[in-house]
Amino acid sequence: METMTGEMCELLRHGGPDDGGVYTSPTDRLSLGNRRLSLLDLTAGGHQPMQYANRYTITYNGELYNFKKLKEELTAEGMQFINNTDTEVILAAFAKWHTQSFSKLNGMFAFALWDNAEKMLYLVRDAAGIKPLYYSSHTGGLTFASEIRGFAPVPYLREPAPNTAVFQLAYGYIPEPVTTLANVHALPKGCFISYSNINHTYSLQAYSFFSFSNEITDRTAAVELTKNTIADAVIRQMIADAPVGVFLSGGVDSAIIAKLAARPGREDLHTLSIHFSEEKYSEKKYQDILVERLNSTHHSFLLEEKDFHDHFPSILAAMDMPSCDGINTWFISKFAAAEGLKAVLSGIGADELFGGYPSFRRMKTALAIQRLPAALLKNASNAKLKKLSRLAYLRIEGIRGIYLFLRGHFTPVQIAGQVGGYEKEIWNLLENMPVSQMPSNLGPGNIAGSMEFNLYMQDQLLRDADVMSMAHGLEIRVPFLDNEVIRAVFAMSEKLKFNNDIPKEILINAFTEELPEEIWKRKKMGFSFPFAEWLRSSEYVNSLTKSNNPHTRQAFLDFMNGKLHWSRIMSLIVLHSRGEI
Repeated sequence: METMTGEMCELLRHGGPDDGGVYTSPTDRLSLGNRRLSLLDLTAGGHQPMQYANRYTITYNGELYNFKKLKEELTAEGMQFINNTDTEVILAAFAKWHTQSFSKLNGMFAFALWDNAEKMLYLVRDAAGIKPLYYSSHTGGLTFASEIRGFAPVPYLREPAPNTAVFQLAYGYIPEPVTTLANVHALPKGCFISYSNINHTYSLQAYSFFSFSNEITDRTAAVELTKNTIADAVIRQMIADAPVGVFLSGGVDSAIIAKLAARPGREDLHTLSIHFSEEKYSEKKYQDILVERLNSTHHSFLLEEKDFHDHFPSILAAMDMPSCDGINTWFISKFAAAEGLKAVLSGIGADELFGGYPSFRRMKTALAIQRLPAALLKNASNAKLKKLSRLAYLRIEGIRGIYLFLRGHFTPVQIAGQVGGYEKEIWNLLENMPVSQMPSNLGPGNIAGSMEFNLYMQDQLLRDADVMSMAHGLEIRVPFLDNEVIRAVFAMSEKLKFNNDIPKEILINAFTEELPEEIWKRKKMGFSFPFAEWLRSSEYVNSLTKSNNPHTRQAFLDFMNGKLHWSRIMSLIVLHSRGEI
């Protein structure tokens, strides 16, 4: 058992290159492993798995941003501490408050905590789902890991999940709780599993969730709250005993984070940017405007087509599960790690919270169309125009149908051609995916926010960010997803929060004085690369235009002729590289 745990840890060494350890209790048939990325208390005192009070043992991945405040509270309650880590604070909090401690934690984390007295194991994931945690309950007990590749040494968990290619081609990623392993699932965010090592049963419970309200209706109050909560979150998330940086794309979101991080007295901030020779993709002009006004050590990297082709195989290999994106994060993380950084701040979450995507403008129309007769929507499957054929997705009830209509990659009839299945089978799979029901009192803006927050951001952006940064031993922190920021924005009235004419208006108004006008007045460009041009010149991609599957061959020919977006062809590339199509 200890050997297997050690092998699992070794497969995850890239994410925790600084230290490693295994705790084993043969009498309990328990083994906990850890790979550590040292950011707080860089001494041996931070070694994991860590024990507390001769009773509790933890293996922990992530950061607890309110650990100093909790430590003061726990010390006043008489709890003892012997090191300066946030890990020990989680242990002490559990010793004091048991499972009620989980809702007190503000951070990004996934951990397993063993209570030796009660013979209970707890698996816990943060409220926003920033850190991944996968598990399997089986006759042999409970097995868990922070990446799917970590399960490879477990012989009874190697069975591949069926139909993952279908989900990849529909969504562009594998949606939670599905994974690429048949008996392994993603632990939902804001939830914990309590597993009894006595009777070998477990329960899954929620300890935290975010809900919308119309509590805040005053614009001035909303702007001030936005400014203050984000500023506080950035300060909290800059805490580290190792260098911290900020990804600086040149857009509003990263500019806000960088400006707040580069506060007076902070002399060790690093900012990092990527630019391109291809002028229409490069944001260097805006990056330079920001850098001139920041107190930081700036690192600017020219990414050229040769770099893309040289590293493309490594990028595909780094993907824990298939995804159509994450390439940009792989490169900026590689550059950050090369500069000696172990943690960086990112602007993920701003678009989802403040209405930065086109879906916020399109939601009202999508909801109206979804109310049309299912038979009429079903007939749209055969439409020649792709935009019309995607209308068929609206026959799927709830938010997943709307998501696939707005963001889906291929339709069921197209997927059936790619995987060699029947269209009816594809529909059955997609229609039976579990999803939380939308509260009936939400308006179109909050429905769009819920969709982007719980699907696109959760299952693609955060997962890509974690796996691609951890591939380089780097941690990505996301201040916009601080618990206090989320609660504040969710409490704002929908009418106040979303302006379809000015995306993210509240956020921009909160930081207009801090940012140059050229930044907050510019059009959204996104964190993108000249992928289409580079992929079209790839020998590997060109070889796929000769695929034996006529549907695959046609998709690649369409891409070469500019008729298919690069992100959609990436789904086919990733699946082909994994031998799944």
